[in-house]
Amino acid sequence: MNIKHGKYLVLAMLCSLTTAFSQNAVNQQSTVGDTAIYQLQQITVTALRYPEQIVKVPLAISVIGPEQLQNTRGYGMEEALKFVPGVLAQSRAGNQDLRITIRGFGARGAGDRSNAGTSRGIRILLDGAPETEPDGRTAFDLIDLSLAQRIEVIRSNASAVWGNASGGVINIISAPDFETPYLSPQALNGSFGLQKYTLQTGARVGEARLALALTNTNFEGWRRNSTSERTLVNISMLSNPGERTKLGVYLIGAKNKFLIPGPLSQAQFDADPQQANATYLSRNERRYNRLGRFSATLDHDLNDTHGFSALAFAEPKYLQRSERGTFRDFNRYHVGGNVAYRFRQNLSPAVKSIFQVGVDEAYQDGAILFYSLSPTNGRGSTLQQNKREGANTLGAFVQEELSFGQSWSVLLGARYSDVKYHTQDFINTALNSEKSFAKWTPKIGVNFRLSPAHSFYANLGGGIEVPAGNETDPASTFGQDQVYAINPLLDPIQSTTVEIGTKHVLVAPAAKFLRSFSYEVAAYGINIKDDIIPYRGGRFYFTAGKTRRYGLELGTNGHFDYGLSLQAALSYARSKYVDYQVDSVHYGRAGRFADYKDNKVAGVPEVFYNFALRFEPPKLRSAYIEINLQGVGEYFVDDANLTKVPSYSLLNLTAGFHKPVPLTEGLGLRAFFAINNLSDKKYAGSAFVNPDVVNGAPLFLEPGLPRNYVIGISFVGSKTP
Repeated sequence: MNIKHGKYLVLAMLCSLTTAFSQNAVNQQSTVGDTAIYQLQQITVTALRYPEQIVKVPLAISVIGPEQLQNTRGYGMEEALKFVPGVLAQSRAGNQDLRITIRGFGARGAGDRSNAGTSRGIRILLDGAPETEPDGRTAFDLIDLSLAQRIEVIRSNASAVWGNASGGVINIISAPDFETPYLSPQALNGSFGLQKYTLQTGARVGEARLALALTNTNFEGWRRNSTSERTLVNISMLSNPGERTKLGVYLIGAKNKFLIPGPLSQAQFDADPQQANATYLSRNERRYNRLGRFSATLDHDLNDTHGFSALAFAEPKYLQRSERGTFRDFNRYHVGGNVAYRFRQNLSPAVKSIFQVGVDEAYQDGAILFYSLSPTNGRGSTLQQNKREGANTLGAFVQEELSFGQSWSVLLGARYSDVKYHTQDFINTALNSEKSFAKWTPKIGVNFRLSPAHSFYANLGGGIEVPAGNETDPASTFGQDQVYAINPLLDPIQSTTVEIGTKHVLVAPAAKFLRSFSYEVAAYGINIKDDIIPYRGGRFYFTAGKTRRYGLELGTNGHFDYGLSLQAALSYARSKYVDYQVDSVHYGRAGRFADYKDNKVAGVPEVFYNFALRFEPPKLRSAYIEINLQGVGEYFVDDANLTKVPSYSLLNLTAGFHKPVPLTEGLGLRAFFAINNLSDKKYAGSAFVNPDVVNGAPLFLEPGLPRNYVIGISFVGSKTP
């Protein structure tokens, strides 16, 4: 399917529909006569940091429930996020290394310098604790979505609550909530040597729920130098020490090793997409991360009016890499927490108030040692760099939600964020440096509920995103410029977002062909100042003066009679540079400039979509078959708009049981089989932005997986969570 003009498809559908939000919005439904009775699920919305119905929140939010997370590899996040409009998740090598963008934020997080295995511009939480580091980078070592119970995705600008790296928020809840003990082993096998074994178990001890999850994943990879392996353990305890108190204790650790195949030129991609980049292969470029985290959360209501929540975490990390001709050792620790106070009151019989104020603090520091590479690509004998890099993020926020009767609500908020970097070089002390990035970010939102299941909203908010630690490194122009350890030319990305949208859940009478239908529409415009741009594949960074984005997002979920259901997510975004001149001194042409005004922003496709049609035969217990069409439009990877990644569309097929099939009393079986990329399409799953040019050819394409299969079987003892 050619989607060069896919934006017209999106616009046409927006004329006939509107955009969708999660099917999990309907918690219960029944019918009395011709009257549909429904209840909306009470969801802990991370954008507000306290429980609120999704239909009441004036932000674009999607919730992914456990049924949508079952029967997937869980190795990476692309499968889980594919039906969230506005979110593009692409696997770079078939493992957990992803390129994630939300409304264009995070697009630069694909390239060479310190980008493998990390994302930018998006805040990711796991059971309330930040996966995102103080400088805005997020690694995926501790994330396995086969263990997740729910995912909440906030696509609206959330900087007023979460601060730096809030192009969006992804909150992953892994701790299961269950009533009876359970035991569930799973085995998964797939193409290119994919093997995954998982064990989940849980039991109640008094008022506490103890859960343990173990997973081991091995993947030979389909490209050369793309093998990966990971072992992860996740332990949680949820308890209610008192009627008004909730306590969560979490311990998670992982050992994660993955090789990096690197980018190819167009000619190399056309000839043999399975090959690795020659330089990456010769150096055996790889990452080997060992890390763990202990965290605890507490939520307590003092009474019906006053309450507070708190989080504390500590995360040691030992990271090793073969990267860009050096062997690197990182010993880091990441510690922090937050506390928030909330005050609920009735200002009048018709006006209710929820006031919240809070503080977040996170600090990361540690030693960094760079060695030469040995002849076997291990740690060499020459110490080239010896330094420590620290980052601290401190934020204070205040928020007020006012509800006027049953229809209107207003959300007001503001946050002050201060991110500080310091570098101490033990070899060249002249490079010792400190820098602080500070910014206020406001937020205002208005929500109108036409009915308990239908709302319209609008919001206006500011955003901030400071350059990540490696992005502050100077350009490699030694001898030409004065060198600073922290690039003095980079300022924080500042953005202003205007958004309008609607959310609606429809439940039809039982006699109708349409059983239920939900949709959500969001339209937005974003003005950005000092957008950070990678050059030479991320070897150095500078800023574009002004960038503008606007877009439309559509998501729908319909359930019909005869076991049919249809789910769709469509996104259209237009991104361009408004004010952007490049001094080409770094390319040997001093005194000359390139003006990229009105060019399209590199790395951001205009159109991407997902459709899925599922059939669940009424007479076959929980069996289903689903066909999925996903596509991504073409996009440029360079600011000059000369190098383009072609569009692609993929067809996927899945069949299985979404609920356990009883084998004996107390024992059930769940299984699935999936074939991805049925037509064996050759496509680029990801691409480097403003890539290196070698022998006149840019190295930018990261080939996506060809046709591949996955089969999974799990046994369920007692009742699964």
